[in-house]
Amino acid sequence: MAKRVMEILELLKRAQKGDSEAYAELFGQYEGDLYRAAFVYLGNPEDALDAVQETAYRSYKAIGRLKEPPFFKTWLMKIAIRCATDIYRRRKNVSAWDPSYEAKLIVEDETDIPLALSLQALLEALDLNEKQVVLLRYYYDLTIREVSEVLELPLGTTKTMLYRALARLKQRAGEEGQDAYR
Repeated sequence: MAKRVMEILELLKRAQKGDSEAYAELFGQYEGDLYRAAFVYLGNPEDALDAVQETAYRSYKAIGRLKEPPFFKTWLMKIAIRCATDIYRRRKNVSAWDPSYEAKLIVEDETDIPLALSLQALLEALDLNEKQVVLLRYYYDLTIREVSEVLELPLGTTKTMLYRALARLKQRAGEEGQDAYR
């Protein structure tokens, strides 16, 4: 693990000095995560790809100004969400959330399809902001502080949204569990 972190930091140093190959390698490690985050906002594969492409451009231009290299992924995610938001504002007729995407997102990395579908059904109980917080926290494994930075929300608000979302999920899971025994 420490070796991987050191490799990433070395690539980052090279990228900050203008090495475009190092930047491309570094960006490629997070491209899938960035695409999924953009898709959450845009609900459209083409728009999500546009957001990732714009993220690559913006982040490449600004890589020299990155102040805290250990937070590179958080920094990229923040840029991706800004790009997705910009695209969404330009194309107001695009759906902000494609409910079927939740199933794709979860099933993509799961081998237990019934479990994945159950998780997708549970996520339907959440509003868009709560889904974003839960996905960033548990799917992308960001800390609550990183989630608040990515979403540009106060830490307390992010915590409240997360706890409210978890309470809803727990309640919904309990209701579905009771239905199974009827």
